[in-house]
Amino acid sequence: MSEYRLDVLSALATEIGARKAASPEKSYTARLISQGVEKCAKKLGEEAVETALAAVAGNKPNIAAESADLLYHLLVLLEAAQVPLVDVMAELERRQGIGGLAEKAARREG
Repeated sequence: MSEYRLDVLSALATEIGARKAASPEKSYTARLISQGVEKCAKKLGEEAVETALAAVAGNKPNIAAESADLLYHLLVLLEAAQVPLVDVMAELERRQGIGGLAEKAARREG
């Protein structure tokens, strides 16, 4: 089995940032971003449901394909909302070593 690089997400985020300047008639990414955060959030939600349904069906190739769509649309939403991927990665890094229950309790307290 091949090893896959996690920096693929970073490269995709960079590509999405570059494509937002393209013509919305020629770029799906530019079209989504030009329609605003609300449209990007709606598409992310649709992809999340499709990913969940694929998981329930147990179709592993479809889960992988829908998950790729979900990650793409998450990155598009982050770009539209002007939240850099590095900020998300920093938050994940901050949470490393903290149990899920403790992390959720800390968020409720703050």
